[in-house]
Amino acid sequence: MTVVGRLRFSFAVVPAAICLPAAAQCPAPPPLEEILARVADNQERAVEARRTIVYQQRVLVRLLRANGKLAREERRVYLVTPTPAGSERKLELFEGRYERNGRLLPYDTPGFKYKDLDLDGDLIDSLTDGLIHGRKARDGIAADLFPLARREQRGYHFTLEGCRPLASKPAYHLRFQPGKPSRGDSKPWAGEVYVDPKEFQPRLVSTRLARNVPAAVRILFGIRIRQLGFNVTFAKAGGGLWFPSTYGTEFGLTVLFGYRRNITMSVVNSDFRRTAAESTLTFPEGLANP
Repeated sequence: MTVVGRLRFSFAVVPAAICLPAAAQCPAPPPLEEILARVADNQERAVEARRTIVYQQRVLVRLLRANGKLAREERRVYLVTPTPAGSERKLELFEGRYERNGRLLPYDTPGFKYKDLDLDGDLIDSLTDGLIHGRKARDGIAADLFPLARREQRGYHFTLEGCRPLASKPAYHLRFQPGKPSRGDSKPWAGEVYVDPKEFQPRLVSTRLARNVPAAVRILFGIRIRQLGFNVTFAKAGGGLWFPSTYGTEFGLTVLFGYRRNITMSVVNSDFRRTAAESTLTFPEGLANP
């Protein structure tokens, strides 16, 4: 089952700040088609550039009960290295905790279960594997989650909303929604993209499912997924390379027999190095959270 088939996301729109100072105003935007073409070209170049990048990835997944109390949490640190087909991860640090009888108890092994039917344990494993371990992606994020590549753009309708401030810097603001289905292939996402006006690189992409989960699926499986949020930010590293710097999602899950969890996941990529020369790429201060 794909990530789209398992989860439902939405995004609370980033509030616009006050007007930008004159020095930070956007240049006049080119036609929308040119913006999309340059973003797609840059995405293709970025995929090639990431073939030589080794980096550290920190992952935090938390499952909260309906009352807000922690049910389970796992922290992982990976060393991510490129492979001919994508990337692979070496687990360097793992820390887990689960709640039992009002106490938070630690464990140090992925896949740990403290009872035969451990729904929290199964869920947290599935989320980490499905949302972080995109093995064919060099940044670990499945390409179909964000319509940036040329192939993905074809299934969406984009509009240019103008220029908006993002972390006190100007950005072209684009919205997208699924286009007309082609050969029965209907794209799932709607959302926004903030594009750097000088380099035509995405700085923030947020998505939400454009359609509700079909009622027949909810009735048959007794599953309700409450929309909360999903987004990825990009930052510029050395050598002109842009890389996903943060990745996050938050949503609620309710199952027919009373199992209910609010789920948050955050990912931070850092400590970038080139495999060939072992040079280190660092983000300028503050770019991890644009």
